[in-house]
Amino acid sequence: MTMTERHIETLLAQIGNRSDKAYGAINTPLYFSTAYKHPGLGESTGYDYTRTANPTRDVLQEAIAVLEYGEQGFATSSGMAAIQLVIEGLLSHGDTVVTLQDLYGGSYRYFHHMEEKGFCNFTYCLTEDEVYAEIEKGPKLVFIETPTNPMMVEFDIAEISKRAHVVGAVVVVDNTFYTPLIQRPLEEGADVVIHSATKYIGGHNDVLGGLVASKGQDINEKLAFQLNTTGATLDPFACWLIVRGLKTLAVRLQQHEKNAKALVEALENHPAIEKVYYSGRGGMVSFAVKDAGIIRDALNSLKIFTFAESLGGVESLITYPETQTHADIPTELRAQYGLTDKVLRISTGIENSDDLVADINQAFNVKKSDYL
Repeated sequence: MTMTERHIETLLAQIGNRSDKAYGAINTPLYFSTAYKHPGLGESTGYDYTRTANPTRDVLQEAIAVLEYGEQGFATSSGMAAIQLVIEGLLSHGDTVVTLQDLYGGSYRYFHHMEEKGFCNFTYCLTEDEVYAEIEKGPKLVFIETPTNPMMVEFDIAEISKRAHVVGAVVVVDNTFYTPLIQRPLEEGADVVIHSATKYIGGHNDVLGGLVASKGQDINEKLAFQLNTTGATLDPFACWLIVRGLKTLAVRLQQHEKNAKALVEALENHPAIEKVYYSGRGGMVSFAVKDAGIIRDALNSLKIFTFAESLGGVESLITYPETQTHADIPTELRAQYGLTDKVLRISTGIENSDDLVADINQAFNVKKSDYL
């Protein structure tokens, strides 16, 4: 099935349907078997050992490939395993990567670790113009998040891809925040797209996983070899849970975005808030308070939002990057792109927007005169 044959909402709801040829089960069958019988000497059903291939995992991998306009999909044990698959599967010793300063803390930690080990070199950019300038130097790979985490800055995937391909660089986009419903990087010219499937794609804060979609025979073959060789594949039950999550992604994301826009309006008019960071799409919102001293009490006062480190689930979460998701990035580096101790990040859930606004208002309740 191609994207031109069905709308994405239909594709999501139908994932795995008709995959059970033996009994016609509507729900995707869950195959726990680690080994599969060979019909005869030198013969295979296509499934021999579950690290290499598993029927339940194949349903998920085929789904992400279709949803992202890719040629091949890969399911990994976590979002970070997806990043590791791409970096170590496509790069060689001494290669250079152009990436962003405003980046998920876990990605920065991994990149910094790989650089310390001498595997490859990373150049961190603050702006698109800096990215373009570094691309002209001929890197092997360009890795971006758009929008960025947590400052919500969008980058031009099509222009970056066009310039990168001129010098032979591979373009990788982390699409966790937007999902294929809002943005499809491969369609815009990127070569690889990754997701922390733990987030919006799983959607229920109950499963850890990563997804990769790619195009180009050389890239596909390298990633397939790397994943089978290293073994960081996603287990069948986690695959089944993520397939279940994908089926409701379209309706969930509508409510996530509706709630985000309601919160943005409330935050922009709140006397304790200095600045709001929102791209205009999706369910992620960051904001800076005028006084960092109110954060501890505000977090303790929340009744609906949960102070926790994740995003994309049906429950609304609030995160303090300073001590949580971005703690591994040096303070002076964070300050360069505005990520100070005043910034908080919200992942809107699917609750009623009025309740979420009321919760933020009561938690950050201060006298307006304090901020005049």
